[in-house]
Amino acid sequence: MAMIERLKFPCLLICLLVFGAGRLCAAEQQHVLQDMSGARVSVPTSPRKIADLWFAHNEIIAMLGAADRIAVTVDRPENQPWLFLLAPSLRKALQVSPGAVDPEALLAHGVDLAFVSSLLTQSAPLKQAGIPVMMMSFQDVPGLLKAVDLTAQVLGDNTSAARAVRYADMLGQERERLKQRLSSVSSADRPRVLHMAKLFPLLVDGRNTIIDAWIQEAGGRNAADVEGVKRPVTMEQIIAWDPDIVIMQGGDHHLNDGSSTPVGWNTLRAVREKHVYENPMGVFPWDRYGAEFLLQIQWAAGIFHPDMFDEKDLRENMKIFYKVFFDHELKEAEADRMLQGLPPL
Repeated sequence: MAMIERLKFPCLLICLLVFGAGRLCAAEQQHVLQDMSGARVSVPTSPRKIADLWFAHNEIIAMLGAADRIAVTVDRPENQPWLFLLAPSLRKALQVSPGAVDPEALLAHGVDLAFVSSLLTQSAPLKQAGIPVMMMSFQDVPGLLKAVDLTAQVLGDNTSAARAVRYADMLGQERERLKQRLSSVSSADRPRVLHMAKLFPLLVDGRNTIIDAWIQEAGGRNAADVEGVKRPVTMEQIIAWDPDIVIMQGGDHHLNDGSSTPVGWNTLRAVREKHVYENPMGVFPWDRYGAEFLLQIQWAAGIFHPDMFDEKDLRENMKIFYKVFFDHELKEAEADRMLQGLPPL
């Protein structure tokens, strides 16, 4: 015992003796961060095997350069083909369903941290199994920025930190550019936009959502008089709203197809005037809770106010975005397919 006391790093030596080589003291392994729910969580200083159990958050980890640390994912190549193309290391991850996660399976895969969304995954069983859990849900742009910054803090490396700062800068600049460009557009000239999450059954995205945020930032008004995401509505409600523009969630492919739309759909002004658009689909659906919000507001502004914005600028920004955050040289053909909401060839 006297010999141990004379050693330079007694805590480390004791940990090695008790827990085996490669294991450090808890105080040296962990640090405390506050997740998106406000809970204080003790997490590894540099987690190596992550279970990412929220679809949207896998993109955030990938854009921060740490996709190879995702050992368990809820995403699948058939659902997010661009994600698996630009972050191929995800193909090695165990694929699970968020509502039926077995903590023992995560432990068997060496998971040392889990990211979850409260609406998808019960965190209590994971915590009981000793897995640190970070709740990552958000509803607005400040929440998106906080999620990116917090994820970089959790990952704990220079690349993640630098990319988080770069993303915040790029998004801030684009939001300011749109704000200035659209400052002269009156409320009456801002189109009423209905975002359809699904046609069968009818689901729309309303107020207090990230969808409502990008509609407003791109110079539109949300036509849906409801709150929350994927809210069930009737065709009668949609007819009463009679939006100027309808945007279909990326990947649904229901554009102006009278044979696959609800009864009464063709009476809508947006349908009659051919102002129904399919949202782009990238690493994650641009219109939902992902980092491609940066591109979504640019695309939407061009749809709402085509005389004020040039699609060439959007395409150039797409190339910059995927190069900076995914180390991918985006080809014109790939940009075409993304903008059409199509998977890669």
